[in-house]
Amino acid sequence: MNKKVWGFLSLLILSLVVCCSALILAQQTTAPPVGGPPAGQGGRGQDQPPGGRGGRGGARARTGRKVVLAWADTRNGVAQHDSVSHALAVIERLGYESGVYDTYIRTDSNIISKHPKMTTGEPASGGPNLMMADAIFFLGHREVELTPDQKADLLSFVHDDGKGFVAAHIATTAFLSWPEFGEMIGGRFDSHPWGSVTANVINEDPSFPATRHLPLTFELHDEFYQTKDFSREKSRVLLRLDTSKLPVNQNVHITNGDFPIAWAKMYGKGRVFYASFAHDSKTWDNPDIYQMYFEAIKWALKLTDGDATPRPFPAPAAPEVK
Repeated sequence: MNKKVWGFLSLLILSLVVCCSALILAQQTTAPPVGGPPAGQGGRGQDQPPGGRGGRGGARARTGRKVVLAWADTRNGVAQHDSVSHALAVIERLGYESGVYDTYIRTDSNIISKHPKMTTGEPASGGPNLMMADAIFFLGHREVELTPDQKADLLSFVHDDGKGFVAAHIATTAFLSWPEFGEMIGGRFDSHPWGSVTANVINEDPSFPATRHLPLTFELHDEFYQTKDFSREKSRVLLRLDTSKLPVNQNVHITNGDFPIAWAKMYGKGRVFYASFAHDSKTWDNPDIYQMYFEAIKWALKLTDGDATPRPFPAPAAPEVK
C-alpha cells in the first residue's frame, strides 16, 4: 500500500472516530434520564460561568434560574427517616434536569437567615440564605433550633416577601412549640394511626397544578400522617385519605372522614404547600409523587397558577333514587 493511500485511509478513520465521539457526546448531554422529571431546558453545568458554581453573586446571577433552599434539619427527631437524604437528592435533580431552579441543600438551620451564616452560626462572606432564595423545601423534624431573629426572618420571607414554602412528610412534626409556624404550614402532626399501609387517596382538586396529573382516586402505600389544628377555612385540601376501607383504629381522632394529606394555602403574600408523602425512600422514585412536589415547587415559585381558596369538606353524594 503506497503512502498516499495509507494517508487517505488514516485521515478517513480519524474523521469517523471524531464524528462518532461527537454523536455520543451529543446524546449524553441532551437525552433525558430514564424515569426522570418532565423534559425542560437547562441541566447540570449549563449556563455556568468560568470558575465553577462558587461566588458571591448568587445562583440567579449565574444561571438565571430560581433558587430553592432545601432545608432538612432532623437532628432532634426521635425516629430518623432514612428517606430524607434521597428526598433532597430528588428535589435537587428535578430542579437541575428541568432547568427550572437551582437547589442549595443544608441540613443545619443556620441557612434560615437573611444574612449568610456558616454551619456554626458565625457570619459568612457569602452562601445560601433567605435573601437569595425564592422558595424553601422543608423536611425538618421535631424541635428545630432557631433564634428569635431567625424565626422572624422565616415568617417574613413567606408572609411579607411573598416567597414559597413547600413541605413534606415530617414537616408537620417540627416546631410544635412555635404557634406561628403551625399557622403558616396549616396543621400539626397527630400520629400515623395505621403506620405504613396501602390505602386509597381521593383527589379533591384535579385542576390544581400539583394534583392535575393524578387520577380522581388512586392507591398508595405510605405512612399517612393524621393532622390536628387544621382548618378548611384557611387551607385548600387537594388530597385526602379514604379511611372508609381501612381497619378501625382507636388512634384515629378524625370522626367525620375528613383526613387531609395534601393542601395548599396562602400565608400573607406567600404560597405554602404541604403533603404527607413520603415515608419510604422508594416512594420518592414514584413519578406521581415526585411530579407532585415538582409542580408544587413551581406553583410556590409563582411560575404556575393554582387556586388556593379554601373550600368546605365535600358533602357525600346523595343516593340515587330509583
